Formats: sequence, structure tokens, C-alpha cells
Amino acid sequence: MKYLRKVVAVALFGLVLAGCTGTSMKTQQYDSSQYTVLGHSEASATGLLLFGVIPIRQNSRFVRAQDEAIKAKGGDAMINTQVQENWFWAWVLTGYTTKISGDVVKLKNVQ
Repeated sequence: MKYLRKVVAVALFGLVLAGCTGTSMKTQQYDSSQYTVLGHSEASATGLLLFGVIPIRQNSRFVRAQDEAIKAKGGDAMINTQVQENWFWAWVLTGYTTKISGDVVKLKNVQ
């Protein structure tokens, strides 16, 4: 019985740690000769934290918002990026909305 409790405890700890990992936003420094500016774009994405510990689409919201903003203009990357966050609370969850805005660029083929 003690062995089972240890296995369950380790498994739960592993799940908690796995839920705490996030995806990094892709940002890079470009020289103005490497791109053409397509225009300004913005997008947002929301993630939830259920019962204060269970993330639901929480850790990927920055990347999802950035990808959507770039896709809206048909570009390859974003420069002059700004990030804003708002949150809301409901009885059993907390929501976080991330808004990404900036200039979408199309990269040139630089040899």
C-alpha cells in the first residue's frame, strides 16, 4: 500500500510539473533589408486556470496570439511587438487573455 501511495504521489507531481511548461514566443532581430512590412496586426488568445492549478490552453496563449496576428496579414514574422494581458475570475477558474500587436513582415530570401 505504501508503494502505491508513492507511485501516485510521484505521478501527480509529474503531472503538475508537466502542466507548468510553456511555449516560447519566436522573436528575432531583423535588419530592415531582410523584410518588407505588410502592416499592423493584432490578435488575442485566452487560457484558463481551473481550480487555480489545472491549465487549459494557458501556456500556449502567447504563441497562439502571435501566430494568429502574423497569419492575418499573410506574413512570416512580427516586429515592434507589444504584449498586453488581462485576466478575469469566475468561481472555479481564472482566465488570462493575451493580446499581441505589432508590424507583420514578409521575409526576403537573403543569400
